Amino acid sequence: MSVDSDVQVAADVQEAEAPQQTGGNPLLLGLLTFLPGALTLGLWYVGYLDTANLPGGMIPAVTISAGLFELIACVWAARIGASVVAAAFGVFAAFWISFGFLLLGLVNGWFGISSDPAVAASQVAQVQATYLLSFLIAVAVLTVATMRLPLAFTVGFTLIVITFALTLIGVTTGNADLFPIAGIVTFLFCAVFAYILVDGINQDLGGRPMPMGNPIVK
Repeated sequence: MSVDSDVQVAADVQEAEAPQQTGGNPLLLGLLTFLPGALTLGLWYVGYLDTANLPGGMIPAVTISAGLFELIACVWAARIGASVVAAAFGVFAAFWISFGFLLLGLVNGWFGISSDPAVAASQVAQVQATYLLSFLIAVAVLTVATMRLPLAFTVGFTLIVITFALTLIGVTTGNADLFPIAGIVTFLFCAVFAYILVDGINQDLGGRPMPMGNPIVK
């Protein structure tokens, strides 16, 4: 074997053994910035955040922390070819940003809401119900479509769907007693996604994977 061929073989081996550049893990950014918005929403559900006296109090957390950074995570995931991650963060970025815009519009009277309190309440309820139903369907589709992921993801998405459903029923029926229950479910899915986040950071720092549960669909 010639010297040139030996050098080429060594170079090929080194290239094969070199660590692959993956472009990072957008899941970490997406989950970490998802939590403040979701926790703020949960605190509002259980009555800790009084939006009656401060109606715009949720806007910074849901629009900037959750919405903007979920969008960044979505673009990041798309750039490295993680299409499913991009789709998930994309739909949640759409939810948080549009939710913030909805709050801004309602607080500032952008949507032509009637000055009659009774009529205004009905108009707002119809807008909220339509908004909630559309995202409930979208996240339900995401939940079913991602059942090949570890069980922890399916549990988290399912809890989000339940939160949407409880809120939708509460809005359409006027049953405010459902909102604290929705808040508890919100804290539950925050705990699930916090667990997934800790696992991701742990693995990124060289630790062993934490148990995630077997996928429902294999």
